[in-house]
Amino acid sequence: MKNTLKRLLTGVAASVMLAGAVNAETVIIGHFGNPTPMQLLSTSDALKEATGWDIEWRKFDAGTDVIAAMASGDVVLSELGSSPVAIAASSGVDLQLIGYSDVIGTAESLIAHTGSGITSVADLKGKRIGVPLGSTAHFSLMGALQHEGIAESDVTVIGMKPDQIAASWDQDAIDAAWIWQPVQSELLKNGTLIIGADQVAAWGFPTYDGWVVNGAWGQEHKAEVVAFLKEIDKVNKSYLANPAAWTADSPEVMALAAATGADPAQVPDILKGFTFLPMSEQTSATWLGGAAPIIKSTADFLKAAGRIDTVVDDYSAFVNPEFAAEAAK
Repeated sequence: MKNTLKRLLTGVAASVMLAGAVNAETVIIGHFGNPTPMQLLSTSDALKEATGWDIEWRKFDAGTDVIAAMASGDVVLSELGSSPVAIAASSGVDLQLIGYSDVIGTAESLIAHTGSGITSVADLKGKRIGVPLGSTAHFSLMGALQHEGIAESDVTVIGMKPDQIAASWDQDAIDAAWIWQPVQSELLKNGTLIIGADQVAAWGFPTYDGWVVNGAWGQEHKAEVVAFLKEIDKVNKSYLANPAAWTADSPEVMALAAATGADPAQVPDILKGFTFLPMSEQTSATWLGGAAPIIKSTADFLKAAGRIDTVVDDYSAFVNPEFAAEAAK
């Protein structure tokens, strides 16, 4: 009798485990492939254990691709840059900004090709500039041109994906590019960094990579999304606690390099090009608390530049600080 009961209990336990595995929800998490602390979550089961999700990490080349994937419902949670957030919200895509993956500094910069004669933003007149259209890099480029009083008609802006920029650089087909890592490091082998997104932010055109979630899906999975942000917070804090320890041969950097294909020797400097915010800081008036007006000003700028047709009066519906507030507890 005892053996029979034991077999029955073992069978029930196995059935429960199997049902759990079958019923686990597969969630695609979009990202841009930057070697930032959050990529450590793709190298372990910590996030799966925290959320119960089966996770597929999907790399996107630009924010416009993320917008299309979220509009179709294929992706419900992703990194998305600040200007694409404004583009998506202005187009009525059902998404909410729930946190910040990073604040962009020199991680996105204007690189001038050696021999192009470009030593400042003012020298861009008459030049060919490659940039992923609709991206945060594109927004920074337009902001820099406006600050210098250069009309877009005075330059040739060529929409390119990162790999296309790298190929065009080798063929001398463009004079400059505003781009992120790891392509940025490739261009610097035959180029010079002119200005970073941090300087353009100081001129009034800030950029960031945010975490966005489908609004309806996020409400249905609030506990899991909060758990997701808690794990993001943990890895960011591990870096913030001692950035100097993240050297080229450290386990953390080696893991980031393996996950993203970046050169371990370049990762420490790449990390310095971003600012990572603790979740407790993200809920402040400077960030999520004041995000809606910033999205509005970004949208106004994009409309004036002819990049979008419509701007809504209030972007508050596209920002939800509740997830970060819970994750910060």
